[in-house]
Amino acid sequence: MKKLIIAALLMTGMASFAQEQQHEKKQRMEQLSPEQRNELRLKKLTLELNLNSAQQKEMSKLIAEQSAKREAVKAERKAKAQNSEKEKITADQRFALQSKMLDEKIAYKEKVKKILTPEQFEKWEKLSARKQGKMKAHMGKRKAIHDKKK
Repeated sequence: MKKLIIAALLMTGMASFAQEQQHEKKQRMEQLSPEQRNELRLKKLTLELNLNSAQQKEMSKLIAEQSAKREAVKAERKAKAQNSEKEKITADQRFALQSKMLDEKIAYKEKVKKILTPEQFEKWEKLSARKQGKMKAHMGKRKAIHDKKK
C-alpha cells in the first residue's frame, strides 16, 4: 500500500514538473521578438534541410509572412476574447474559417515546394508532420485536463 502511494506521489510530482518546464519554455519564447523567433526558425530549417543562401532568403520571407499572419490572428482572437460578447459561431462560419485556413496551408506548401529541392521538401513534410503530431498530442492532453476539471 505504501509503495502504491509513493508511486502515485512520484507520478504527480513528475507531471507537475513537466508542465512547469513547458510553461517556462513558452515564456522564454514569448520573450523573444518576432524577428528573433523567425531567425531561430530559419536557422533550424537551414540545419535540418541544408538550405543554401538563396533558399534561406526565400524561406526567411515566407517565415516572416506567416509569422505576421499568425500575430494578426492572435491579436484578433485576443480582442474578441476581451470583448465580453461570447459569440457562438455558426456551422457556416466555422466551415468558412476552416476552409480559409486550409487554403492558406495549401498556398504555403506550394510556395515551400517551389523553394526546396524534392529531397528537401520531402524532409520538410516529415518534419512538419512530426511537429503537427506533437502539437495534437499536447492539445489532447490539455483537453483531457480541462475535461477533468469540469
